[in-house]
Amino acid sequence: MGLLDRLKTRLTRTRAALSDSISGLFRGGRPIDSDLLAELEEVLYTADLGPLATELVEEIERRHRRGELKGEDDVRAALRERLRPRLDAGGELTLQDSGPTVILVVGVNGSGKTTSIAKIAHRFRQQGKRVLLGAGDTFRAAAADQLEIWAERNGAEIVRQHQDGADPAAVAFDAVSAAVARGSEVVIIDTAGRLHTQKNLMEELAKVRRVITKVLPDAPHHTLLVLDGTNGQNAIQQARHFTEAVEVTGLVVAKLDGTARGGAVFAIQEALQLPIRYVGLGEGLEDLEPFEPDAFVDSIVGAASAPSA
Repeated sequence: MGLLDRLKTRLTRTRAALSDSISGLFRGGRPIDSDLLAELEEVLYTADLGPLATELVEEIERRHRRGELKGEDDVRAALRERLRPRLDAGGELTLQDSGPTVILVVGVNGSGKTTSIAKIAHRFRQQGKRVLLGAGDTFRAAAADQLEIWAERNGAEIVRQHQDGADPAAVAFDAVSAAVARGSEVVIIDTAGRLHTQKNLMEELAKVRRVITKVLPDAPHHTLLVLDGTNGQNAIQQARHFTEAVEVTGLVVAKLDGTARGGAVFAIQEALQLPIRYVGLGEGLEDLEPFEPDAFVDSIVGAASAPSA
């Protein structure tokens, strides 16, 4: 199964909100008119495209008046044409030529952060890389326990503290030091994800980053922010707090399979101006895909050559 087919299968809720709903609007050969355009705007808002929905419908209306858009296929093509340039291709993370590549992962509790770490680790283990995990979310014992379970399933190593409230920066320091000593190629560090409004959390993240540089001056090489796709545009405000605290280099949008509001991906990228590296499409270790904008847009808007898809 190719990426487009996998996305179509997993993004069923967003596809129903967009592609299938567009088919419903044009059922029976219904012409483009003011009523249809108003309903189309509602469909786009339902998928959490936000103000972009109005912009898209206004563009479709202008082009229809000029005689450029005649029906469903034309509308789908116009949507793809306007949506695709709004997404950057993040792609798979690149690794350092020598020494460990340090990946710092941040995000609020419940965003899918720990599970995303496990999936990223799995991807690199499948490539034959030696992976070490750092259990830096020391404020939740369950988080470290969960990460340890995932490490065992992945065949990855883990560095953790067993006492509650251990210093997260110390765990990060130990993890990177261990990665250097053991010849690990990838080290992925989990971080605390308490409420994003807590100033001390932001300060802690900044401290973790500073401590990592004491071991490897150019690390972390990637800082990924995990966002819960089911939160739609509400995730943007959370994201801004994290980007103020640390230099985020890429995004992971988790739980996209569980939402009809996948259109928020466009608003998220526009607001944050950061590449989406991966999207989470399920609970299994294999259910993480490098973000491919073309496939994503086609999967939710539908192909013009197959309006009923």
